Amino acid sequence: MTKIIFLDAAGTLFDVRGSVGEVYRQLANSFGVTVNSQELNAAFSQSFASASPMAFPGIELAKIPQLEFEWWQTVCAKAFQIAGVYHQFSDFPNFFDQLYAHFASAEPWFVYPEVFPALNKWQQQGIELAVVSNFDSRIYAVLKALNLAEYFTSVTISTQVGAAKPDSQIFTAALQKHNCIAENVLHIGDSFKADYCGAKAAGLKAIWLNRQQEKVELGKLPLSETKIEQCSSLDYLAF
Repeated sequence: MTKIIFLDAAGTLFDVRGSVGEVYRQLANSFGVTVNSQELNAAFSQSFASASPMAFPGIELAKIPQLEFEWWQTVCAKAFQIAGVYHQFSDFPNFFDQLYAHFASAEPWFVYPEVFPALNKWQQQGIELAVVSNFDSRIYAVLKALNLAEYFTSVTISTQVGAAKPDSQIFTAALQKHNCIAENVLHIGDSFKADYCGAKAAGLKAIWLNRQQEKVELGKLPLSETKIEQCSSLDYLAF
C-alpha cells in the first residue's frame, strides 16, 4: 500500500487563471503596453521552452532567490521581445518587480476543484504527502496563500536541489527527506517527461496526471514500460 505520495505543484495542484499571457497583458497594460494576450501567451511558451532548466548547482541557498528572479526576468523579457512590444516599456524592471511579486500571491492562481478532497482523503488514510516541483522559492508563499501548505510534510524544488525534473537527483533529494526507498513512493504530476518519465527513471511509481488527454507514442515510453499509468483528474485515484 502506498504510504507516501509526491505531487508536482503548478499544473497538478494549481494553475494560472486564464493564461500566463493574459496575466502578463493585464499588468503590462497598466504600464502603457498594448499587446494581444494570445500572442503574448504563445511568445511566453516559446521563451520558457527555450530557457535552460531553472536549477543552480553548487550555489549557496542565500543567493538562489536572486538567481530565480533573474532567470524569470530573462524569460519574461524575451516573451515581450518575441511579441514585438518590449520597446513599449519605459521601465521594464519596475514592471517585472510587480509581476514577480504578483505570482507569489494567490491572485493569479486557482486550485483544481478535486485537489482538496483528494488531499483530505489521503491524509485520512495516513498517507504522507510532499511536493516535488521545478517551481522557484515562491512556492512556499503560493502554497500558503492557496491554503495548501498544511498538507505537505516537505517541499523539494529544483532551484534548491540544483537539478530539475526529470533529473533523478531532485527525486533522490525528496526521498532522503522522508528516509524511504523509491519503490515505496508514488509521484503524480502533469508533465509526461518531467514527472512520469523522471519519476520512473528514479525508481518511483508514477502516475501521469494527463488533464488534457494528450497522446504519447509508445516509442517515447520509459524502458520496459508497455503502457502509461495515467488519469485525467485526481478524482480517479484510490489507494
